[in-house]
Formats: sequence, C-alpha cells, structure tokens
Amino acid sequence: MNRRTLSLLVGASLSLALLAAAPFVSAADEAPDALIKRISVDVLDNIKADKAVQGGDMSRVISLVDTKIMPNVDFTRMTASAVGRNWRQATPDQQKRLQEEFKTLLIRTYSGALVQVKEQIINVKPLRGAAPADTEVVVRTEVLGSGDPVQLDYRMEKTATGWKIYDLNVLGVWLVETYRTQFAQEINAKGVDGLIASLAQRNKSNVASKKS
Repeated sequence: MNRRTLSLLVGASLSLALLAAAPFVSAADEAPDALIKRISVDVLDNIKADKAVQGGDMSRVISLVDTKIMPNVDFTRMTASAVGRNWRQATPDQQKRLQEEFKTLLIRTYSGALVQVKEQIINVKPLRGAAPADTEVVVRTEVLGSGDPVQLDYRMEKTATGWKIYDLNVLGVWLVETYRTQFAQEINAKGVDGLIASLAQRNKSNVASKKS
C-alpha cells in the first residue's frame, strides 16, 4: 500500500470516527465502544448535511477537523508517543512547539480525505477481554463501503472527562508507530529543533500545495 493510499485511509478513518458534532452526554460514563459508535453515526450524518465539506471547501474542512477531532484525543500523549524517548529530553517550549506542529501536520495532511467519505458505515466490534476496571482498551472496528472492509482499531484511555483516543490502526499500521520512526530519524540527524523545523516546513508546503 503506497503512502498516498495509507494517508487517505487514515485521514478518512480519523475524520470519520473522531469528529463529534453532538455534545457529550455523560461522557465520563460512556463506554469506549459506545463512544466510537455514537461519534461515527454523528459524523456521517453531518458530512451528508454539509455541502461545503462535500464540495471540498478546505477552510471548512480544516475548521471542522480542528474543532471536533482534538477534544476526543489525548494529543499530548499522542505527540509524546510519536516523539518517543526524546520527548523527556525536550524542553517545555520544545514540547509545546512539537504538539503545535504535529497537530497542524495531521490536520493539513488528512483533512482532505474527509471529502472522500460518502456512504461508508462503521461496524464496531464487541470489546474482547475488557474488564470494568480497565483504563486502557483497544476498540476494533471495520469501515464498510463499496470496496473491501477496512480494519480500523483505536487505542483508548480512560480520563477524568471520559475515554480519549491516543492511537489508531489502519490495516495493521499504527499511526503513532509510523511517525515515531520518521521522527527518530529526524532527531538523530538534526536534534529536536531540527524535527520542529522539518515539521514546520512540511506544514508550509502542505499549505502551498493546497493553494496551487
């Protein structure tokens, strides 16, 4: 599977399963698989109703992703996991900049896939081996559409405000692990500041390519 295909799958899946249009109802008590199922239904309904998103209005798509995805993600943990052992060596300012640039990278890279979502549905599989006291689980789902089912799994953690996603797996590829390899190479070659500069440059390039 090439990088563009993986990007579209991850982006569509990320957008599909994380965008929550409806407000949380007793979010702290909602089961993780129930949360994923509710959000999936919400986002499909909103995509169908949003002509701007369907038409590829990138400012609308980016705004939607930025405001709806991040509240459902433990983004500090996601960034720290992607950076790996070097996260603890980074200064608080470097950690802040890494989160900002990584967030922008994900939004800019994957928001375009949202317009690809048409008639897909999500099949949320029952939790296996999970106990009520568990604070981390993997929710397994399939994205069903016109082609073959797409495996989509979520690593989730229980927080004071409810379950949050900190990693996802598309067709056997975990998002954080993929970026961890890339980031480690950048840090080994140029240090933490070099990784920040590289992410910033990629984000600028993404903006330029969308304007062209």
